[in-house]
Amino acid sequence: MTCPHNPGQLINWFVCSLCVPRVCKLWSSRRPRTRRNLLLGTACVIYLGFLVSQVGRASRQHGRTPEKGQHQRRDAAEAPFPEIPLDGTLAPPEFQGNGTILQANVVYITLRSKRSKPANIRGTVKPKRRKKHAVASPAPGQEALSGPSFQPQEVAKVAGAKAPGYAWGGNLAKDGERPWRLVWGPGVRAGGQDFQLPKTRESNIRIYSESSPSWLSKEDIRRMRLLADSAVVDLRPVSSNSGARLLVLGKSPAGSVPRCGPSPCGLLKQPLDMSEVFAFHLDRILGLNRTLPSVSRTSEFIQDGRPCPVILWDSSLSPTSNETHSSLKLTWGTYQQLLKQKCWQNGRVPKPEWGCTEIHHHEWSKMALFDFLLQIYNRLDTNCCGFRPRKEDACVQSGWRPKCHDQDSVALAHIVQRQHDPRHLVFVDNKGFFDRSEDNLNFKLLEGIKEFPESAVSVLKSQHLRQKLLQSLFLDRVYWESQGGRQGIEKLIDVIEQRANILLTYINAHGAKVLPMNE
Repeated sequence: MTCPHNPGQLINWFVCSLCVPRVCKLWSSRRPRTRRNLLLGTACVIYLGFLVSQVGRASRQHGRTPEKGQHQRRDAAEAPFPEIPLDGTLAPPEFQGNGTILQANVVYITLRSKRSKPANIRGTVKPKRRKKHAVASPAPGQEALSGPSFQPQEVAKVAGAKAPGYAWGGNLAKDGERPWRLVWGPGVRAGGQDFQLPKTRESNIRIYSESSPSWLSKEDIRRMRLLADSAVVDLRPVSSNSGARLLVLGKSPAGSVPRCGPSPCGLLKQPLDMSEVFAFHLDRILGLNRTLPSVSRTSEFIQDGRPCPVILWDSSLSPTSNETHSSLKLTWGTYQQLLKQKCWQNGRVPKPEWGCTEIHHHEWSKMALFDFLLQIYNRLDTNCCGFRPRKEDACVQSGWRPKCHDQDSVALAHIVQRQHDPRHLVFVDNKGFFDRSEDNLNFKLLEGIKEFPESAVSVLKSQHLRQKLLQSLFLDRVYWESQGGRQGIEKLIDVIEQRANILLTYINAHGAKVLPMNE
């Protein structure tokens, strides 16, 4: 008989050595069996039964130990752990691989790493459709009249020689890109119903929430869908050097020539002007409401298939001159004098000797803030005197850069009003620049501005500009995809946020006032 080494076994042997002789003596003696003796004997019998059951279980486990040891590693590799996910967060102790010896009967739990997942923007998750709609197949011969075909320039010459049509060239060659051309396919007639494009199955303006963003009105959404989804009836050149084309949208009355007025129109601009779409959404978010609705549209009219911005054509704009593209003539010196007079502010009628125009004083503050965030220089700094321009900038190519020594005589450009509302400006030609570094920002755009709109400044301070821009730009599917999705849009927003912080620092440093400008 071996002596037990476990402390628990020593206790069991000690109790047995005391209980067994006493129980035998009680039952064999002639003493009266009192209640105390009966209870003590019963307790000893129960304890002995418990010990016998434990010894029997231990002997059975010991008999199966060699069989389990042979297949332990194979079972650990093949059979999964019950109630444990198979994604690597919980692993068997033998396979930890860190060089430490772990116990086999302990489950070691490792914390799951936190995944960096971008926040969901409201209205950008497309709901699932439960019903499947059958797609009708096109009628025979309908494919030939689906729209203009887009071919390389060599094929365009052949198509232009055989079929009537137009082939216009833009001015993108000076910017280092291939010129864009309109190529008509065989059997397509300009100005007729055959030019009309079929409507897309799904709108390019996507709204997945119950309502559109609050900064976009119902009229804005309607116009955006009109520009993005309407069929094109005709395309006409615009009398300008920008290479823009005028799209006649919608259906024209039977027997009439498609033209702007009875039919809505959109101004098709170059692919390099895609920042016009960003400018429209930024204008609405800041509460300025001075730009015309603008969307991106896949270039059914351009050979390379690149998206282009389409801006709503507004016939209510005042006529502009061919030189400055402005509805009134202003120089930089006159503009600075108007800022000092604060024309029409607080309902005050200006005196004739002040030389005020019909434009309200607050309009200049809104335009300066908007132009600084996007670094638009073609309105207030046409000669590029406030920054270091590039070779491809219009001021360098036109030779206006050396005229910075006499800035007071430099004419402002793209100052446009509406005929029925001359008090307010309309921001047109809003081509922004996102590649300008912080040490080359044009602070001349802010010169003479002493007040800024409260609605815009509050948005810049609220730390919600990024979220609103993502939510707003997501509506335009073509623009979103053309910029590389959310990753590309985030880079553009980074630039705007940096400039917004610089602008807020400028306002505090110069003691400029922030006023409500909702006249």
